[in-house]
Amino acid sequence: MIVNATQNGWEIIYHRAHALLAAQLAGQWQRKNAPARLYETLAAISHHDDLEKEWEEKILTEAGTPMDFTFSPEGGKEGYEKLAELAKNALYRGRWVALLISMHISRLNEPKRGQSSEINQFLDGQLQNQQHLRKELGIEKEEVDAAYAFMQWCDRLSLILCQQELPADERLLEISKGPDGERYDIMQRRDQLVIVQPWPFEDNQFTVNVEASELHQVKFNSSTELAQALQKAPIKSLEWKFIKG
Repeated sequence: MIVNATQNGWEIIYHRAHALLAAQLAGQWQRKNAPARLYETLAAISHHDDLEKEWEEKILTEAGTPMDFTFSPEGGKEGYEKLAELAKNALYRGRWVALLISMHISRLNEPKRGQSSEINQFLDGQLQNQQHLRKELGIEKEEVDAAYAFMQWCDRLSLILCQQELPADERLLEISKGPDGERYDIMQRRDQLVIVQPWPFEDNQFTVNVEASELHQVKFNSSTELAQALQKAPIKSLEWKFIKG
């Protein structure tokens, strides 16, 4: 989950909600420049964080505060088994979705290659799986890479919004390179309207949103107590209006 501090406690955004926001942004992309299999790609974007089940897992820091995903423990046999299961279950939505999600798993975990034979075996398995799916689908690697760059771009933009990373004073922040290999930057104007340069979207303006839970308690005694508090917490909708600059 994504955890932002507030004056009275915490603002919590579930990872699945962040993924849905990424899919909203993807749906606004200019149609003539959209990646291959756009709607299947949207499905991969909206479900790429289905592994996250905050209500079932350890979500508390040692200090008793909600644990942001950037501090969550990762790895271990159980962790890689869960990732492998995520990649396998994605096949139920189709091979294209499974391919993109496997590529996402690889990108996040390749930096750990060499730490253990278990990690290497897991990563090799994902690469073999991707090669097999590309062959079955009869699609070139370059086309798949462009679609995954699109997925990564939307994921990154959603995280910028959810983690409150928009810079002050109308300064530009790089999102990432898009499926066309071009760099894109984001900026929030003083009137709170959001601009992306160059403008990659179909419409000249649109609004996206994500739901967040508001906690007015700073510390908790257990993950169970926090999970119960989240179930009862008031929910607000965060909105961003994008406009072509």
